[in-house]
Amino acid sequence: MRGWLLSLLVVATVAKADDTLLPVEQARRVAPVVGHLVAPESLRPCCAFGYDLNVRAIGVPIPVYQIGNVLTLDSLGHHHYNDSALTAVKDLVGLNDEKSGLIYTHRGGFIDIAHVRDTADNTFYLFSKIYPKLGQSWRFFYSEELGLRRIQLNAFTPPASMTERYTLAAWLAGKIAFELAQWHEIAQWYGFQSVPGFSEEISAFSPEDLYSNLLGARLAINAILQGHAGSVEAYDKAMDAQIQQALVGLGVVTREETERMFREVDGDWWNSKRRVPDKFLVLKRNYTLRDNRLPTPVPFEKVEPYQLHMPARMSGFTLSALGELQIYPGHKMERLPSPDGHYIPSQFQPLADKAQAADKTQLDRMQK
Repeated sequence: MRGWLLSLLVVATVAKADDTLLPVEQARRVAPVVGHLVAPESLRPCCAFGYDLNVRAIGVPIPVYQIGNVLTLDSLGHHHYNDSALTAVKDLVGLNDEKSGLIYTHRGGFIDIAHVRDTADNTFYLFSKIYPKLGQSWRFFYSEELGLRRIQLNAFTPPASMTERYTLAAWLAGKIAFELAQWHEIAQWYGFQSVPGFSEEISAFSPEDLYSNLLGARLAINAILQGHAGSVEAYDKAMDAQIQQALVGLGVVTREETERMFREVDGDWWNSKRRVPDKFLVLKRNYTLRDNRLPTPVPFEKVEPYQLHMPARMSGFTLSALGELQIYPGHKMERLPSPDGHYIPSQFQPLADKAQAADKTQLDRMQK
């Protein structure tokens, strides 16, 4: 109850009358912001779509994937900001009390909690970097994902109000964090391997991925605007509450119901007869990268889906004009065409469209 009352004091809500789950919010006051924050070290182990999955190479560990991957509201564990490569190791050996996996919701379809957590953490980190220098022209780098990922911030005159600056930095951070997620889907398809020798194509453009990423960005923005960006501990605690509340609002179901929905789409969205990491264990993909999105439509679901969006403008500013993710040629581009200079977000969708056409051709040949 105290947390809810604090949220009411800290946040002013600006929303459509029918949007009570994730309204577009603005900060009521400027809250403390964490100082030095280590960038998220690596993405959490990915969950291949499906459940009770078999592995092709029996006895050979495949660290990119979690096989026992169905969660419930009670088995989420506690969020931990991902500031160490050991996080992934702990996930794989079961020592981490933060759990990631897939969970079904009536309004949001299948949700990949690892994607929610990853984009939330990127949002928190980016906010800690952007807010102190908002309005300045500068850049900083993430590690390579086929290409070198550079965050470019542009010069502009920020709002006079400090609360508006705080709000603007939070939304800009979430917008760029989602661009990182968009690029990750592209990189996976074009040959990126976080663990050399293990293809990640099985997970590229998985139907639940980007909706889950966008949800993570929105939840982290909420946590920031509600005044929980002063420390990693405060952020982690806020994310626990945000994830729980969002899943309840989206109509989360039981483990048995999630597994039933997987069975319902077996043969359509995934092929239970295939083994990880066979690419076409996953049959259904969503190649649309837009940041105004519905969940991939699930057959047999009767409840109206919830539309997530990232506002294009905030506090009178167009977010895309203030900063963006840029991708520069890397040391190992794999199948990705080297850009003329660098890739920008407006060039991401054609790369996804090319992937979609190639996958369709390959699937058509397999089914003949």
